Amino acid sequence: MEIVIGSSNKAKVAAVTSVFSEADIISVTVSSDVSSQPIGDEETLNGAINRAKNAQQLSGNAVAIGLEGGVMYLNNQLYLTNWGAIATLDGVVYTASGARIALPSQFIEEIHAGRELSDIMNEYTKREDIRHHEGAIGIFSNDHISRAAMFAHIVTLLKGQMEYGAKNRK
Repeated sequence: MEIVIGSSNKAKVAAVTSVFSEADIISVTVSSDVSSQPIGDEETLNGAINRAKNAQQLSGNAVAIGLEGGVMYLNNQLYLTNWGAIATLDGVVYTASGARIALPSQFIEEIHAGRELSDIMNEYTKREDIRHHEGAIGIFSNDHISRAAMFAHIVTLLKGQMEYGAKNRK
């Protein structure tokens, strides 16, 4: 099976590779066609779907996966949110979401000012490329779950939906 992932982000590629270990995986950089910092489940979900569809257009004959991280508000609290989409060869798109974790309240003003969470996290941790490694989820879960593991959970849900759908369409 050939799978194309609509991202070159190391954590996202690692997630797909861990779940589809027998597949030929190609990563391509594509647009999510949403804000660079998606806010809310709807925008984050749309980013994942767009990444999958855009990646599939580049690949021609591969199953495509899009993964998107964002933030959302619930009861005046900012949370990390993340979504995935898998586009099958027969045109079906499955979606799934994963873990959420509260973010520090001081991030709210910076997100409202248009800053990306990855930039805020780099400053907050005094490190670089957090988004390619443990991500905000890794920092705030004290390394109990990494960004790759969080996305692997979503990819596992997507794989299961795709397999179930293929089995039950016959």
